[in-house]
Amino acid sequence: MPLDHAPEFRTKLAETVSELRAAQHLRYEVFIKELGGDGAMVDHAARLEQDRFDPFFDHLLLIDDAADGAVVGVYRLLRDDQAARAGQFYSEDEYELSRLKDCNRKVMELGRSCLHRDYRGGAGLYCLWTALAQYISDHRVEILFGVASFHGTDPQKLAQPLSLLHHRHLAPNALRVKARDCGYQPLDLLSHDAVDRRAAMVQMPPLIKAYLRLGGYVGEGAFVYRDFNTIDVCLVVDTKDINIAQKSIYSKGVTG
Repeated sequence: MPLDHAPEFRTKLAETVSELRAAQHLRYEVFIKELGGDGAMVDHAARLEQDRFDPFFDHLLLIDDAADGAVVGVYRLLRDDQAARAGQFYSEDEYELSRLKDCNRKVMELGRSCLHRDYRGGAGLYCLWTALAQYISDHRVEILFGVASFHGTDPQKLAQPLSLLHHRHLAPNALRVKARDCGYQPLDLLSHDAVDRRAAMVQMPPLIKAYLRLGGYVGEGAFVYRDFNTIDVCLVVDTKDINIAQKSIYSKGVTG
């Protein structure tokens, strides 16, 4: 529904337990209530979507001060030094990441990105991505990656977008992570000639479109994540390959 006020956005990293809980509550509303996911540590009574990795991530918050400081957007950020303390990257349960981990460059995983439904399609994502760009610059991150999700677990219903990703956006061999066998789903469900780009892009989630605009690639295969009711692809962005026009989008935030 349309907002009944003009938002007053600011961004910050979560610093307190209450700020982390606000992020987990928003994730619950989006990933559990709205999209039908679940997980071993989800607290349905308290309405919190959480997992064992939360203490190791930085949690980037989008706050609307015109709505009593409500957290209306979140992004989870895990640098390689933080992943070392956690024992792994979150995505390693779904993807074999050795090519990224061994590339001798500064790597960061992105995840759990979501906006409250009332703030989608407006300036909120712009603000969140602007803050993300500053964080990446501050920490001199060179490679970004993370899983992004299609809703549902029937790959045939997503044959167009999955096939387009395989045929036109497959990562170069040096950065080509691969989905693990336990959830592996081939992306090339259709031949190159059978892909209808317009139809594929209609089904493409906005976050994936944003990464593709930055020159992002996908790894080999998708991962069917039945607990979360999603089909996940792993996106990889090499910041040195972002051209000048794309850098403008990246540094100002992506609203698509």
